[in-house]
Amino acid sequence: MRIGPYRLDNPVILAPMAGVTDPPFRRLCREYGAGLTVSEMCSSNPDMWGTKKSLARMGLAADVGIQSVQIAGSEPEVMAEAARYNQALGAQIIDINMGCPAKKVNKKLAGSALLQYPDLVEAILKTVVAAVSIPVTLKIRTGWDPDNRNAVQIAQLAEQVGIQALAVHGRTRACLFKGEAEFDTIKAVKAAVSIPVIANGDITSPERAKSVLDYTQADAIMIGRGAQGNPWLFRQVAHYFATGEQLAAPNLAEVSQVVLRHIADIHQHYGNLAGARIARKHVGWYLQQHLPADEFRRYFVTLEDADEQLQALADFFATVT
Repeated sequence: MRIGPYRLDNPVILAPMAGVTDPPFRRLCREYGAGLTVSEMCSSNPDMWGTKKSLARMGLAADVGIQSVQIAGSEPEVMAEAARYNQALGAQIIDINMGCPAKKVNKKLAGSALLQYPDLVEAILKTVVAAVSIPVTLKIRTGWDPDNRNAVQIAQLAEQVGIQALAVHGRTRACLFKGEAEFDTIKAVKAAVSIPVIANGDITSPERAKSVLDYTQADAIMIGRGAQGNPWLFRQVAHYFATGEQLAAPNLAEVSQVVLRHIADIHQHYGNLAGARIARKHVGWYLQQHLPADEFRRYFVTLEDADEQLQALADFFATVT
């Protein structure tokens, strides 16, 4: 699969997720086989660009592969300026968020709220594409609600104005993350456009990834929540696509090494206090995926110091590996 001049190593992509796909996590997922990783969404508001939080969220970092940065907003010229700003910093792909279902995003007429207004969607896409010399991609949901699934219309519009790849999450905004993702709409989108289409939603295993790819005929799959605490999933899916064979799950020794390295990287990226707080959710996801340990998890979330967290993790894994 290609996006503009960039050829992906494989068609397995890490979804942009707010509060999750920061540089430490993207770096790790890239190491374990993701063909592309996309940053968590960055606000198009210029007042936010220099804040500590925004700088930490930026997708620009060493060892993440192709630098794809997602931007969110609702004003065409402001979005265009955000795209130019990120290109100047080194972004190689600009991704536009029209899929986030969060209320605080939608009330500003950003994210998936934009799907209600195709004319505004067209204005944003056209203005951003014209503003930069790098590929622009788009992530959407299937529509605003089950009675208003307009992903095919949005996809055709996006292709016409120069969007170079489209990711579709198989739920409407109204569905949030409830129920099961549906892939009929993604299949219809793929049949309606010639740009690369990426299928997203509830992909948590190699078999599921293959069945979604086969059914939709999409060009790639995008993994979101399934990667939380499980960066090995990219390696497993890519291997299954290439060979039809299953890779074994990581043993606890490998899990412990990766968790300790990932948490140390988070501490270094965010600093002691902020890093320690952000580390809690990742440790919870790792334990949930690989080693349920409720008592240790309850203890870990009380720790406020980075060194204490790393020591606690080392001691815990020493008792189970």
